[in-house]
Amino acid sequence: MGMSTEPSPATLLQLMWLASPALPVGGFSYSEVLEAAIDASLVTTEAEAADWLAQQLHLTQARGDMAAIAQALPAWHEGDVTRVEELNDWILFTRESRELRLQTEQMGRSLADWLRNQHTNDAERTSQVARLAALSQQRPTYPIAFALATAFSEASVQNALLAYAFGWAENMVQAALKAVPLGQSAGQRILAQLAHEIPIAVAHAQALSNETRQAFSPMLAIHSARHEHQYSRLFRS
Repeated sequence: MGMSTEPSPATLLQLMWLASPALPVGGFSYSEVLEAAIDASLVTTEAEAADWLAQQLHLTQARGDMAAIAQALPAWHEGDVTRVEELNDWILFTRESRELRLQTEQMGRSLADWLRNQHTNDAERTSQVARLAALSQQRPTYPIAFALATAFSEASVQNALLAYAFGWAENMVQAALKAVPLGQSAGQRILAQLAHEIPIAVAHAQALSNETRQAFSPMLAIHSARHEHQYSRLFRS
């Protein structure tokens, strides 16, 4: 792409904005199976929560969604809508439970709506958002929508993935604080551990090809299916 890894102030602010839990896409309402793991007594302490989230970062996020973002970002820049559609379909087809699929669809639609409102006076960007909204019969996924948002910011792939991963980590830590439950200091310690792991996960995601990108996490799928019928829950996934 020929982009510097040092973002401009405007790009940095856009990435901070996209990574913020305040972004109105509903990320705060999902635990991505963490709540089911807590219910099954797999996560009951700060150490177990940190270990669960670190494994999820490396085994599902880096190998799947983050790898898809790394490939979708240049496709958006090149106007390769066919490639973007392929990646969007891959994300939809590899979601292993109903609630995980609904999550990526809802967050994708919400981010598309946010982008549309942000760029109402830019005809070219409005056209790209319209292409996003039309993906997979109007089912844009969150990673692909995030890739377009970072394409608008002119961020490098590396910086886009760093922002995505830290935003994911913040939402997951907040879910752990509510559901384990944990205190704020414990949450900050977990976030510090994840921040240490994120650059490794980003490098892994960038190194994956179309053939080595994968979505295979049986325990996550099983507990997600169980969460759909869990008696008492705070989160939508």
